Amino acid sequence: MAAHPGTFVPLKGGGAAVALDEIEISILRSLAVQLLELIGPGDEPAEDADPLAVLFAEGPTEPPKDPALARLFPSAYEAPGGPVEGEDPAELRARSGEFRRFTENDLRTRKREDALAVVRSLDALSPGGDGGAVLELTGELPRRWLGALNDLRLTIAARLEITADDETGELYRLPDEDPRKPMVMAYLWLGGLQETLVDTLMS
Repeated sequence: MAAHPGTFVPLKGGGAAVALDEIEISILRSLAVQLLELIGPGDEPAEDADPLAVLFAEGPTEPPKDPALARLFPSAYEAPGGPVEGEDPAELRARSGEFRRFTENDLRTRKREDALAVVRSLDALSPGGDGGAVLELTGELPRRWLGALNDLRLTIAARLEITADDETGELYRLPDEDPRKPMVMAYLWLGGLQETLVDTLMS
């Protein structure tokens, strides 16, 4: 099946493909690089580090203060809207902190690797005469791209203060002069890419 602009289609033998123009490639790469900068480089273990010690290296216990990072690394036992009725808030915070201490470093590494996979696969494209190209994702790349697309949408949603309940109708009705418009358009476009990639991989 031929690749479609802005829509992932299945590849023969497995995987997915999408046609991207020069501007779309540039936007995707820029967003992925910004995501890498937001996540940060992390603490890379020394070459002679004990693998077992690295596996159990402790991470932070407090949630990030940046709203976007808080979306990317949510607390495991605390509801986003506040304490759950009948639960002790202090106990929930303690449990969330303990869970975060042993999981956030690995989660940061995975998210960083997903974003890097996006940058590298875009850099490997061979543009055509119009500057566009067909991106083909095989092996582990579709999963990497799904993770990165989801993280990009979570980040933009945090910046726009979008919640799950208000991410539809109102966004489409923003006037062109609204300064949020370009970010909203990117959010909706990424959502379309993510949705068609999921559909393609499940078909």
